[in-house]
Amino acid sequence: RLEEFLKKEVNLQLSTQPEFEERVIDFSEVEQLMNSINAIPAPCAPVINPQAPNAATGTSLRVCWGLFSDDTVERYQLCYKPVSHERHSDEQAEHMLKVKETYCTITDLLPNTQYEFWVSALNASGISPPSEKAVYVTAPSPPTIKTDKIRSCENAALVCWESRDLNPVDSYTVEL
Repeated sequence: RLEEFLKKEVNLQLSTQPEFEERVIDFSEVEQLMNSINAIPAPCAPVINPQAPNAATGTSLRVCWGLFSDDTVERYQLCYKPVSHERHSDEQAEHMLKVKETYCTITDLLPNTQYEFWVSALNASGISPPSEKAVYVTAPSPPTIKTDKIRSCENAALVCWESRDLNPVDSYTVEL
């Protein structure tokens, strides 16, 4: 039978022209829904912690922060600048670091100087609003003892020193 069928000539032309309605289908709502299913939202603003005790040296600060939500975060953007009361100072330049963890140790800072820090979280969907700003302070430089002014007697000693810091130091501890 197959052999007979293959020998026959088949006419594939249609006797009438089909009429198709031209329909425009709007997939925008479906596309938007599909994109929302696969997309993760941009993270919420992180919360920067206040300066912890022993988190500073004369030239470095350890800054920590966290999130109040279960946001997906790929990295953080930590920004800082020295606090200055002078306007348009060159020292007012903002610095930015990209960090994977929720903490960072910043080095090469000035002793006994206030720095303002803020942080944002980033993921594939975008960047969060910045955190509130927090002020951290580096430790003061050790003072310089004025050896030419040292005086002593049987029951007392006079030791003089001077600070190399521009900002006033709250107190000094003298050890024998």
